[in-house]
Amino acid sequence: MPQQRPRVALVASSFDPYVGGVETHVRSVATALRALGHDVTVWTVDRGEALGVRTVDGITVRYLPTPLPAATPGAVLRFARSGRAAYREWVAAFREDRPQLLHIHCFGPNGLYAAALARRTHTPLVVTSHGETTGDDHDVFAHSWQLRRGLRRALRQATGVTGVSASVLHDLRHRFGLVGGTVVPNGVDADVVAEECWPTPPGPPARTLLAVGRIERVKGFDLLIQALPKVREAAGDVEVRIGGTGSQETPLRTLVERLDLAGAVTFLGPLTPGQVAAQMTAADVVVVPSRTEAFGIVVLEAWRRGTPVVASDRAGLGELVRDGVDGLLVDPEDIAALAGAIVRVLGDAALAEALAGAGCTRVGSFTWEAVARDYADVYAAALSSVGRLT
Repeated sequence: MPQQRPRVALVASSFDPYVGGVETHVRSVATALRALGHDVTVWTVDRGEALGVRTVDGITVRYLPTPLPAATPGAVLRFARSGRAAYREWVAAFREDRPQLLHIHCFGPNGLYAAALARRTHTPLVVTSHGETTGDDHDVFAHSWQLRRGLRRALRQATGVTGVSASVLHDLRHRFGLVGGTVVPNGVDADVVAEECWPTPPGPPARTLLAVGRIERVKGFDLLIQALPKVREAAGDVEVRIGGTGSQETPLRTLVERLDLAGAVTFLGPLTPGQVAAQMTAADVVVVPSRTEAFGIVVLEAWRRGTPVVASDRAGLGELVRDGVDGLLVDPEDIAALAGAIVRVLGDAALAEALAGAGCTRVGSFTWEAVARDYADVYAAALSSVGRLT
């Protein structure tokens, strides 16, 4: 008799129609878990769009309110009303979907409400960190006592905790009291890997560098722009293309002007997954110069397209990329070293092809099916530990 899979609510800090690492992770995992036989719903944060209940990829998605109290007396009084009303919606979602396990992805206000609901209903809780405690330019956990206390309590309460890299778990242990924890990485679509992963064939001298992500200080795009004059001095007419949006776009444009790089740096704006794929295929090197990075899904996308990678040696990137094998690692704040690594790949076609080929081979290990199976093991252990495995 086949084993019955549990009903799981994936509680995401953000979801479709927004695009990003957490959104992609949860959406892909939901589909993969359902393929494994799990009954899956997604609960996410209502940002004021009043989306209510939608169906995305055949999966029910509930957009739930998550107001938090502020420090002023008036705000506290308003929260007394709005908070109770919001919590009632979470309880109604629980009664409708009847999940046997709640799985928080990227702890924020979503985590506070889900953890409170899990305590009230005695439902097993799994917490997954996507680097939210280290990758936020505004360091929200340093400023919000509610999130700090809520995360610490949720980690004690959880029957399973995972992080997308060992560095993420290290931060949870060091600052938030986590004991234990398991690494479950990001992934890519297996069918796309099989069909579209190929090394870039040798061609004319490389001329295009691509960087993709949120345009925030933590992503280090300013470091890449600072390295560009040294790259151009050594390698000729090289351009940088940056895909994404964020609060640092205007400062980056100012930096481009100050360094007299107008025409050598292009801001592509927000990109669809298909546009990212096309840009990566066309690029000669994908550069990931993050000051810190929980995992580095951009690296997987570059490997999938057969494009060589130069990446930061910080945090999750340093764990993911094997220096000199499937990418080059460098201290991103050492501008000379960053430029040197890029020039090395641009000037050595054999090296570029070897790095791309190794990445292309390795990316097949990072599939969403494998991620979902890892989570299924965490669920089984969590439910078994409280006697609720059905």
